[in-house]
Amino acid sequence: QVQLVESGGGLVQAGGSLRLSCAASGRTFSSYAVGWFRQAPGKEREFVAAVSWNGFSTMYVDSVKGRFTISRDNAKNTVYLQMNSLKPEDTAVYYCAAEETTAQALAFIAYDYWGQGTQVTVSS
Repeated sequence: QVQLVESGGGLVQAGGSLRLSCAASGRTFSSYAVGWFRQAPGKEREFVAAVSWNGFSTMYVDSVKGRFTISRDNAKNTVYLQMNSLKPEDTAVYYCAAEETTAQALAFIAYDYWGQGTQVTVSS
C-alpha cells in the first residue's frame, strides 16, 4: 500500500498562487500515476489534474488549463500542483490519489489510494 499526505493549502486572495504537495510513503511511488481532485461544499468531487508515473503525460480539467501545473519528483516521492491565478471558484478541499500503473493514458484511471485532503480557500 501507499499512504498519501497533502499539504500546502491555505487562504489566498484571488489572483494569488499556492503550491500543493502530495507526499507518498509505503511503497515505490515511481510506478504510480497520481491525480488531484477537489470537492467544494455542496458539490461532487471533480477531477483537476493527473500525471503519469514518469511525468511524461499530464492531463487537466478545462477550467484550470493554463493556470495549474502538475509535476512530480520521484526521488522525493512527491507530486506537486502549482496553482496560479487562483479564482474564488477554485475554493475546495483538494485531494491527491494514486494508482499503480505505467499507462500513459490518464483518462480512465480508477484510483485506489487517497489522501485526507487540504483546504484551499480563495477570497475575492
